[in-house]
Amino acid sequence: MRTIGVVVNPIAGMGGRVGLKGTDGKVEAARERGAQPRAPERAVAALRALGERAGRARDASDDAGIELLTYGGEMGEREAREAGFDPQVVGRAGEDTAAADTREAVRRFVAEDADLILFVGGDGTAVDVTEALDEAGAEIPILGVPAGVKVYSAVFAVTPDAAGRVAAEFDRTERREVNDIDEDAYREGEVRAELKGIAAVPVAEDLQSSKQVGGGTVESLAAGVAADARNDEETTYVFGPGSTVGAVESALGFEGSPLGVDVWRDGEVLVEDASADEILAHLGDRNVVVVSPIGGQGFVFGRGNDQISPSVIRRSEVEVVASKNKLDDVGVLRVDTGDEEVDADLRGWRKVRVGRFERRMMNVV
Repeated sequence: MRTIGVVVNPIAGMGGRVGLKGTDGKVEAARERGAQPRAPERAVAALRALGERAGRARDASDDAGIELLTYGGEMGEREAREAGFDPQVVGRAGEDTAAADTREAVRRFVAEDADLILFVGGDGTAVDVTEALDEAGAEIPILGVPAGVKVYSAVFAVTPDAAGRVAAEFDRTERREVNDIDEDAYREGEVRAELKGIAAVPVAEDLQSSKQVGGGTVESLAAGVAADARNDEETTYVFGPGSTVGAVESALGFEGSPLGVDVWRDGEVLVEDASADEILAHLGDRNVVVVSPIGGQGFVFGRGNDQISPSVIRRSEVEVVASKNKLDDVGVLRVDTGDEEVDADLRGWRKVRVGRFERRMMNVV
């Protein structure tokens, strides 16, 4: 038996159809323009798919099935009953729903030992759910039914139907990013994506990728590499040139050489703008080379970072970092170290870090 907590943000997405590019702080303006709620119907679609898959599971096993927890009224109960469920109602909001009600619903789900929180809304709702879980110290996985105007987080299924299927059938989880953007800037045509949290999410093909762009993606991957480095006192890090790796160095608290190679270990910069021999002289028992491909070309080694010689590469692990936009642009990665044996070892499919936890498989040719 799987227990799922369902919470619906009934006003999510109302601003989109009427040109407001979001609903945060714009609910009354959306209503004045004739906006109609879209989250409830998307919640019903997701729950019907959930019920259908759960029914198939029950036919195959007497132990399978779904127990639904919901918040009262239009925050989940009404949609669950329309989809054919008889949910357990764990609380109710006032006449006007707010983010505080979503957070309270999550706390009630935690108290009832839910196995999954299925929420319906946009990025703002994803942030509310994630932060409420963090405050409660709970590790319950979450899954979003996309209903907001902006859905920039990697915790959403691609469609309501897919959300229902995934909620019924998943068997493992992974860590994914919760992002949000500045809606005022968005209304002026500027996208400012910001990492707001990390959540456990079911592993499935029908989940959307994070849509962070520009600095948002680089910021999140930089924070991830920096966090790993700080927790690894014995490892020597060799940071290649470029703005993406420079963001990692900034996250570690120092400004490296933009066109050079820097060596760092346990909070200390050992050498800036190092030569190949200087890098070799400062390597330890475990070493990690952090590099980013050149935009438009895709070269990881052999263009602009010859200081990271084949001898350095042989003694090191290689961590490739890049924004998703850059990877989309280059298509494949390339190496040209001048040592065919090293190049051959580097070629093939490799995981490239594109976020704090997210990685993308790229072919090195």
